[in-house]
Amino acid sequence: MHRQYDRIRDQVLAAIARVCDSQNFILGPEVESLEREIAALTGAADAVGCSSGTEALWLALVAAGVKPGDSVITTPFSFFASASSIVRAGATPVFIDVDSGTLNLDANLVRQHILTHRPENLRAILPVHLYGQCADMDAFGRIASDCNVAIVEDAAQAIGATWNGHGAGSLGVTAAFSFYPTKNLSAYGEAGIATTMHAEMAAHMRQLRSHGSPRRYYHHEFGWNGRMDAIQGAVLRVKLAHIADWNERRRHHAATYDKLFAASGLVSESPATPESREKKLRPLARSPQAKHVFHQYVVRAQRRDELREFLAARKIGSEVYYPLPLHLQPVFAYLGFSAGDLPVAEQAANEVLALPMFPELTEAEIQYVVESIADFYS
Repeated sequence: MHRQYDRIRDQVLAAIARVCDSQNFILGPEVESLEREIAALTGAADAVGCSSGTEALWLALVAAGVKPGDSVITTPFSFFASASSIVRAGATPVFIDVDSGTLNLDANLVRQHILTHRPENLRAILPVHLYGQCADMDAFGRIASDCNVAIVEDAAQAIGATWNGHGAGSLGVTAAFSFYPTKNLSAYGEAGIATTMHAEMAAHMRQLRSHGSPRRYYHHEFGWNGRMDAIQGAVLRVKLAHIADWNERRRHHAATYDKLFAASGLVSESPATPESREKKLRPLARSPQAKHVFHQYVVRAQRRDELREFLAARKIGSEVYYPLPLHLQPVFAYLGFSAGDLPVAEQAANEVLALPMFPELTEAEIQYVVESIADFYS
């Protein structure tokens, strides 16, 4: 984070000073400008700035029509907010297993579940664009049309990603983005944004983020204080001018990892072949329709936890996204899942490892990471 800040420090401080001079600290012109710019980037009709990615998920779900008593299908292999936002909307999360290649929500299993169980209260499907790669939005679009359900995108990790040339955030009826400080496009604190293809949904989300109030001191429903700070809007506008370049650098770094891992003999060219299962590392699959933004560069590793310790000893950071699938979290025990119910997600939780990935990463550093992993397995 320091490397990025050093390059844009003057621009950021000028933007913060602009807000301080204006004395307009909540919403206002900076946030309104950011909303227009994010809508243009994603291809959505409108965008609604808010206080966090979690808040954006709740706004997107409620605007899409999710209400108490409904159910929403989603993935068990995601950050907690993907499911907790469903609960906050009063609905029940329905966890369906993930695709073994991409680890995104498996559209075939979703269709099978709907046809088998025919849930009358199913209101929406919430696919997550995991690690910066869009889920199979062609398949989910067909399910939405056939089954009359809304698609709400969890695009928290996918700003700038596309599917068949269409931006994440414009592929469902609503979508949610996070600007947490480690995201590709990051605030200097908490912030998020919800996008939609429908003007009436945007108006509803603006009402919800301000205590359900269409105008001051008049409340038409129970909303929440979910407004974005103007300083976050201003900082994000500075960074938004760089996001295309930063995402392209991430793709370049991913290609460098790919090349070096292939040369090392640690991975196979395809994650799906029987031969690949004998390798120490397995890459995740990449959909040809998806333009990946590599919020994370993730591999599946044998002896994953031992490898993490080895890398840490060499001052190489890594992380596990995610060590316990959502259906096995204690808070969701009431749903009745047991270990073994969603085996692909459970196996992935034992194997995934995110390696260093940020725009300012150097090729020498990537080389050091790959060499260190080769040393561990040698």
